[in-house]
Amino acid sequence: MQFHHHGYVSGDPRVEPVAGVGIDRPADLPDEVDVLIVGSGPAGMLAAAQLSQFPDVTTRIIERRPGRLAIGQADGIQARSVETFQAFGFAERITAEAYRITEMAFWKPDPADHSRIVRAARAVDDPAGISEFPHLIVNQARVLDYFAEFMANSPTRMTPDYGYEFHSLEVTGAGEYPVTVTLLHTSGPNEGHTRTIRAKYVVGADGARSRVRESIGCHLAGDQANHAWGVMDVLAVTDFPDIRTKCAIQSGSGGSILLIPREGGHLFRMYVDLGEVAADDHGAVRKTTIEQIIQKANDILHPYTLDVRNVAWHSVYEVGHRLTDRFDDVLPEERGTRTPRVFITGDACHTHSAKAGQGMNVSMQDGFNIGWKLGHVLEGRSPESLLDTYSAERQVVAKNLIDFDKQWSSLMAKKPEEFEDPTELENFYTSTAEFPAGFMTQYAPSVLVAEPQHQGLATGFPIGKRFKSAPVLRVCDTNPMHLGHHAKADGRWRIYVFADSAKAGAPGAVADLAEWIANSPDSPLAATPSNLDRDAWFDVKVIYQQDHTNVDINAVPAAFKPTVGPFKLTYLEKVFGADPANDIFELRGLSRDGVVVVVRPDQYVANVLPLTATAELGSFFAPLHSARRIEAARANKGLVSNQA
Repeated sequence: MQFHHHGYVSGDPRVEPVAGVGIDRPADLPDEVDVLIVGSGPAGMLAAAQLSQFPDVTTRIIERRPGRLAIGQADGIQARSVETFQAFGFAERITAEAYRITEMAFWKPDPADHSRIVRAARAVDDPAGISEFPHLIVNQARVLDYFAEFMANSPTRMTPDYGYEFHSLEVTGAGEYPVTVTLLHTSGPNEGHTRTIRAKYVVGADGARSRVRESIGCHLAGDQANHAWGVMDVLAVTDFPDIRTKCAIQSGSGGSILLIPREGGHLFRMYVDLGEVAADDHGAVRKTTIEQIIQKANDILHPYTLDVRNVAWHSVYEVGHRLTDRFDDVLPEERGTRTPRVFITGDACHTHSAKAGQGMNVSMQDGFNIGWKLGHVLEGRSPESLLDTYSAERQVVAKNLIDFDKQWSSLMAKKPEEFEDPTELENFYTSTAEFPAGFMTQYAPSVLVAEPQHQGLATGFPIGKRFKSAPVLRVCDTNPMHLGHHAKADGRWRIYVFADSAKAGAPGAVADLAEWIANSPDSPLAATPSNLDRDAWFDVKVIYQQDHTNVDINAVPAAFKPTVGPFKLTYLEKVFGADPANDIFELRGLSRDGVVVVVRPDQYVANVLPLTATAELGSFFAPLHSARRIEAARANKGLVSNQA
């Protein structure tokens, strides 16, 4: 964590200096905003948290509830999400309070007596070690609390505006604020009254019954629900031995349970199979009582018993798989003629079962994706055409999620005798572990993702997939650390320079690249406004093949040691050596001739290049960060950057 560069900080260093629109931020919702986010669920809160790092952007997030969420339905936190939490600074704290999944047990009918269940198998949750972060269970409300804290501590001092319900919007296309939004006060002295505000962009994060989605003419399409599940968070006394282990339980009497232990050591969740739903049910299954769900759970668990002492929450839902064909307000025939103004995220554009733990996780990546893009466009860093990539990237991810969840849901609903292979369920769980963990997302080539022309130089960093961290040793303080953990959700691009075998300061490719990065008008850093620190928009790091004891910090080129803050202090924490015990060059298949890996602000690999390919590096960033275009755009909009 970097602080003191503006002077001594005696308080909490997580509270950033107030800047930009955070100075004298109005408590009431203003009449005009740059971004209006509708809904304070995971997708909306992450998008807001990301935008809170852009001091010149006025972002407000509204919520119809009168205050924070007390208890949420979602609870599964996949490892990719914990990686994301690391970027927002709370992975360690939320891990400490969460339940950690390390194994899953599979219970099936006893071959000798089908009225009883027995443990048939165990599966390690992450057998391939796809992430250094764990698979967690923690209530959605706590995730939102952490994002709210991050926002409140940001330069913009953002907080949710509670008590506003979205009613409708109109994209007029006119003026600086071309979206007119009508809201309804749901609490307070103005309850029942409407309010109209104008926005440059709107993000709909308002759930499966999204009114924002309806306002832009999008419709969820897909399979109708045909299987019902009762879900309950309970405190109970039981003799079932794996009550604190994640379990898939299939009974001989019909029905199954997905058991998810919860944080806190006592609470657990059960998804209880309620069977097929008749076509003429008309929602009657949703009237299933908690007593009926508990009795069904006891039937499935036989010979074990479940004595429920307290019910924290329960519901009945029917599994349906539905998806919108676009995630913004631009119709297919309009694509390329105008840029989007309204976006939808999370359950507003994809719905599925809860049992694979995907809803909150995929939704948050929706928010991460659109958040930094809106920030870059609104601060004049990137052209508006960047926003076209949101729907193009995230709609494919959602389609893959729907396909996966259909398989998992159908397997969970099968009766034991319907499996051709008795190990099919556990085999599917282990063989597909990388997908639900969040690591199979791979964005296609676009203005943000290069063609894999040089992929062979860094086989462990596939272009379009998330940057998979690895151990390194920081030279200045000898600290062992994960390289990716140094990247914060601050809207910056990362440029990782993995050096050739030459030592620091020696003439060669690294020295030439450093000179180009620091001084060439074609360098992406040339676009950074002169009143900001040199690394304000691009975070450039170097990783040498030698260990830290053989890297002379004074010989390292200045491009990797930028001056920061009003005192122009030298920032030394961007220089690393390989860890001899876990050599990143070996772990990630990096060429010993050296390689440049470019990573987007949302942690996905955008490009892989040779050290000598400065022209290619400049060309990649030119459509996104042209210094001349940015200078003109900022002058036209009257933007003044505030350094935090």
